[in-house]
Amino acid sequence: MDGDKSKLNIELPAEIAEGTYSNFAIITHSATEFIVDFVRVMPGVQKANVKSRIILTPDHAKRLLKALKENIEKYDSEYGSGNAGASFPIGFTSKSGQA
Repeated sequence: MDGDKSKLNIELPAEIAEGTYSNFAIITHSATEFIVDFVRVMPGVQKANVKSRIILTPDHAKRLLKALKENIEKYDSEYGSGNAGASFPIGFTSKSGQA
C-alpha cells in the first residue's frame, strides 16, 4: 500500500455488475441494524421472492438515506419528479415500512 489510507479500491465483479431488478423494498429494523429486502413484484402474480437482502448498521442506513436524498434531488432537477407520488401496489400489504 502506498501509505494513503484514505484510498479504497472497490472492485465490481462481473456477476454483480449486471445487477438485480427490484420494484419493491421491505425495510425492518432492530436496535442494532436495518434490513432492506429487495423484491421483484410481477403483475397478476400473488407470490414474490426476495431477490436480495442488505443488512446495515444504523449509521450506514443514515448515510444511505442522505445519499439517496441527494441523488433523488439531482435526478428530479435533471428529469423531473416523475412518479414521486406512486402508491403502494394494490393487493400487497405489509406491516413493515416500504420504499
